Amino acid sequence: MPVYFTVDQYLATPETNRPREVVYGVLREPPAPYVAHQFVVTHLGALLDAHVRSHDLGWVAVSPIDVILDRERALVVQPDIVFVAAGRIDLVRNQVWGAPDLVVEVLSRGTARRDRTVKLRWYRQYGVHECWLADPARRTLTVIDFAGGARPRRRTYRGGAAVRSAVLPRIRLTATEVLA
Repeated sequence: MPVYFTVDQYLATPETNRPREVVYGVLREPPAPYVAHQFVVTHLGALLDAHVRSHDLGWVAVSPIDVILDRERALVVQPDIVFVAAGRIDLVRNQVWGAPDLVVEVLSRGTARRDRTVKLRWYRQYGVHECWLADPARRTLTVIDFAGGARPRRRTYRGGAAVRSAVLPRIRLTATEVLA
């Protein structure tokens, strides 16, 4: 039987490192990701954090971190990696209250379909500027730019191809580096 929460009720629960989300009031508690997934999250998070810190661009965090996309409808997600630009840092309190500038989802067998469909729709709907889908199985990184107009712009990178980001235009990474 599903457990229902408002955002305030959810935030009043004890702090935990378990992955959790509230999807329109329904609490989801999937099992922890596999080690290979976390290796990619840790590595890419460190690369993004080093770039953001060196250019004083804002703030990077890795999951679990609550992102409240819709307080009234009780939609709380935990992307694998979150970037909030310095000019929007007021979104960051004990959680991220609104759409981050960039979210990263590292795909795994158990999450890939949901990340590519449901979560991508939410990110677009609620104003995330860019989403990266890192796919270790296919050794690809797909960058989806939601800010470019009515139709999101998708670019998929493999091997030594230089990753391009509208949100982080000075970043210099390749798909191989990201998925190392």
